[in-house]
Amino acid sequence: MDRMEETRALRNDPDVHYNCAQSVLVPFSDVCGLTKEQACALGANFGSGMRHGSTCGAVTGALMVLGMAQKSPEAASVLMRRFREKNQVLDCAGLLQRAKANGEEKKPHCDRMVYEAVELLEELLADQ
Repeated sequence: MDRMEETRALRNDPDVHYNCAQSVLVPFSDVCGLTKEQACALGANFGSGMRHGSTCGAVTGALMVLGMAQKSPEAASVLMRRFREKNQVLDCAGLLQRAKANGEEKKPHCDRMVYEAVELLEELLADQ
């Protein structure tokens, strides 16, 4: 199973709710030198924009992976810029407002944010 397949499986697990940060961190736990359980625990309070609508958990999860992979601050800037280019904002509250205005339901919207973050992360990790 590749990382995107694992991410999709986490997002669709009917028994456990993996928040957006966990859904990004867990498939990259090996890159971070963590077990899947440790990655899940690390991301527990970063969902829903750090539990108060701030920076999207998918973005914060991806930033944590970049840090643990010892990628440069420039890689983090690229991730945030590219995510913002696709979605106009980085904050959870703003993203959800835009989704609602576009008639997109919350779960599919959040799934899409997670998948976009994973795609960006895979690209940035592949760049040497």
